[in-house]
Amino acid sequence: MATSETADSSQNTEKKSEPFRNICCHYSRGCSLVSPCCNKVYPCRLCHDEKELHEIDRFAVKEVVCRKCNNRQVVAETCKECSLQFARYFCSFCNLYDDAEKGQYHCSKCGICRIGGRDNFFHCDTCGLCLQTSIKDSHKCVQQASRSNCPVCMEDIHTSRNAAHVPECGHLLHTSCYKEMLENGLYQCPQCQTSLVDMSRHWQNLDNERQRWLLPMEMRDFKVKIQCRDCRKECE
Repeated sequence: MATSETADSSQNTEKKSEPFRNICCHYSRGCSLVSPCCNKVYPCRLCHDEKELHEIDRFAVKEVVCRKCNNRQVVAETCKECSLQFARYFCSFCNLYDDAEKGQYHCSKCGICRIGGRDNFFHCDTCGLCLQTSIKDSHKCVQQASRSNCPVCMEDIHTSRNAAHVPECGHLLHTSCYKEMLENGLYQCPQCQTSLVDMSRHWQNLDNERQRWLLPMEMRDFKVKIQCRDCRKECE
């Protein structure tokens, strides 16, 4: 174990001393991608999509360029010219290179790489994505929920680098969008209007306030039917 840890520490120091690995803000790696769509060289697929009017197909990438010796070659884990290891993590399916330790793993059912550690997630076939094992027996499944866009920002959820939040209703939204909603006093699911957080104390405060109301005599016996958005039960 000591030998392995020393080797890993040495590799990390070596990678940090290679400035060409950090030429973009998205990934640290030792190679750039040759985009199959426009034949241009970009540090990563995200850099490509930020500059071009079209998106790169990450699975169609066939060539990379070594940042150390500028050798252009087929996608591989190391440079065939100078033997540089392009990244700590390499996925030949997604053509993903990344030096940072994020617990990356490839999910064959999702069809892309995920982060956070394989042991900490499970793939829900109904929802269509990997979810935390802590909610495996408690989350509500919604058919292919991940294949829809976030109802707040309208951007893709399935392939997003932004983690998905799973509320009790099962309608997914980006975690960052969920937090922004709460910060702005929005506590209902944008799709079904059920509560995103425990609102029982707030409802109790409203009931207490209602008990203090003095209604006109002609309205005291007036009743209407209402439906709770959380449990869907009707009452008067």
